[in-house]
Amino acid sequence: MKKIEHGLEALMFNSRWLLAPFYLGLVAAIVIMLVKFVQEFWHVATHTLGGSESEAILAILTLVDMSLVANLLLIIIFSGYENFVSKINTAGHEDRPDWMGKVDFSGLKVKLIGSIVAISAIELLKAFVNIGSFGVPTDPGTWTVGDKQLAWRLVIHVVLVVSGVLFALMDKVAESTKHTKHRA
Repeated sequence: MKKIEHGLEALMFNSRWLLAPFYLGLVAAIVIMLVKFVQEFWHVATHTLGGSESEAILAILTLVDMSLVANLLLIIIFSGYENFVSKINTAGHEDRPDWMGKVDFSGLKVKLIGSIVAISAIELLKAFVNIGSFGVPTDPGTWTVGDKQLAWRLVIHVVLVVSGVLFALMDKVAESTKHTKHRA
């Protein structure tokens, strides 16, 4: 019976390697983001210079947005792989990020929601900069389609912010509970 138990435990422990292709897929997603970033940068460089200031701001915010998504992917790849699959041996490389190997699942959740909130904020800012395309209501008592879209974006952003605060609060409570138990 002990051999069966040991075999099952070894199988379950080694099943963590099934996650490795997911992280490789996310590396490929960063490559895709790079291609899209270069395309967008080229578009910005060739078309936006002759446009308005708000068009330039929108284009640059799009580049920032893409950069945040790529950063988020990198954080998920490094911390997810190290938390669930295996430690990444960088042999003390000078460029190893300080946070690498220190972000646990709880920290990953907070970083993830923080990045999503930042991306949402940029999308909301882009919508506000581009508010003219939503249309200005002629009658203050009526809602246009653009008004509803902007309102939904704002509601979604607020929900994301509240979710992020609640995640951070839950982690803080869980952490303080751990410290209280260790003292007792």
